[in-house]
Amino acid sequence: MIAGSAEHHRAVWRLSVPIILSNLSVPLLGAVDTAVVGHLPEPHHLGAVALGSMVFNFIYWGFGFLRMGTGGLTAQAHGAGDSGEVRAAVARGLILAGAIALVTVAAQGPIVFLVFEAVEASAEVEASARVYVLTRIWGAPAALSIYVILGWFLGMQNTRATLYVQLWMNGLNIVLDVVFVVGFEWGVFGVALATVIAEFAGLGLALWLMRGALREIAGRLDWARVRSRRRMRMTLGLNADIFVRTVCLVFAFAWFTAQGARLGDVLLAANAVLMNFQLFMAHGLDGFAHAAQAMVGRAVGAGDRAELRAAIRVSSFWAAVTASGLVLVYGVAGPGIVALLTGIEDVRNAAGAYLPWAAAMPALSVAAFQLDGIFLGATLGRQMRNMMIVSVAAYLALCALLIPAWGNHGLWFAFAAFMALRGVTLGAAYPAVRRSIPG
Repeated sequence: MIAGSAEHHRAVWRLSVPIILSNLSVPLLGAVDTAVVGHLPEPHHLGAVALGSMVFNFIYWGFGFLRMGTGGLTAQAHGAGDSGEVRAAVARGLILAGAIALVTVAAQGPIVFLVFEAVEASAEVEASARVYVLTRIWGAPAALSIYVILGWFLGMQNTRATLYVQLWMNGLNIVLDVVFVVGFEWGVFGVALATVIAEFAGLGLALWLMRGALREIAGRLDWARVRSRRRMRMTLGLNADIFVRTVCLVFAFAWFTAQGARLGDVLLAANAVLMNFQLFMAHGLDGFAHAAQAMVGRAVGAGDRAELRAAIRVSSFWAAVTASGLVLVYGVAGPGIVALLTGIEDVRNAAGAYLPWAAAMPALSVAAFQLDGIFLGATLGRQMRNMMIVSVAAYLALCALLIPAWGNHGLWFAFAAFMALRGVTLGAAYPAVRRSIPG
């Protein structure tokens, strides 16, 4: 086993397991979304949910800095024993989330116009996707606020609270999916409405749990500290870097979906099915990345270099073991999973042809996920931003070269290379992590 005390190994699993369980409920929800519309008679319903979800990948993943930035800053404040900043970090995040949500809801008209001007899809897919977007956008205030609170819980190493919120929210969403789509036959509108209701229910539980956790922390919220120009500049600077990095990442996924749409409804639907493999993998490996973020952030806040090294070694070891297991599972069970996700024969056959790409993705992606967590814990947003820009540029170049020659195989090759390059480029920037603790 990799060097590190038994306590470090226990800490990784104590932090990772609740995150893994809660995160796996997210792709499970996506799989249910896919399954309930994938068994409707026409494939355009499945394509509509894929395109509609792409819009919210831009909106919500783009503002993922609300979770990532809050988590890193809170972890460092927690490691330094600064209870005042622990409270101020979540307050600043919630203020920012509220402002972003108001702008997002107000701008729903332009958002819909720009999306469907940019993406080529059939008239049936576009009409259903429009319904999905205009319904689900009303959940933005709840969804963005949950990002902040879950990031705060992570920084406080209270991952059980994250588990409770995610399981409640996504479990409710799954139940409502079945009721609205299968029971009431509301189709794509039912999928979107189920998500909005579940998001507000999740926010209610998150606020209740946070209130209880704050009572156990000494002191009171200092609004002067919340409004501190220096702290606000640091927060906004980190969040701006993470925002650019995340927009690039979401763009890469959206580009994948858009290129699939240009190849036809069947390939679009097949790629949507296989993306569930990617989402299961991502949310599983994210558990170890989140553990690394919390442990690295606390070590940086405490100025403990030995703790920093141990946190990185142990969390990365278990991430690699998990990625290897996922490759095996996907290779063996992949065809059966595809069959569960869609009953449309053409889509099943197309997904089977590209399944090896999805099966290989955990091995190609694990370094990127783990290094993301490490850099977030050290609050090194600028390096994350720069390395992501390099990786996306290479991805677009590969798409331009390979899709005309190899079609959907070329698209999957470029996407696989992109995930691998994220790890390679962050690895090149790793010395900045060591320098985050002087001495």
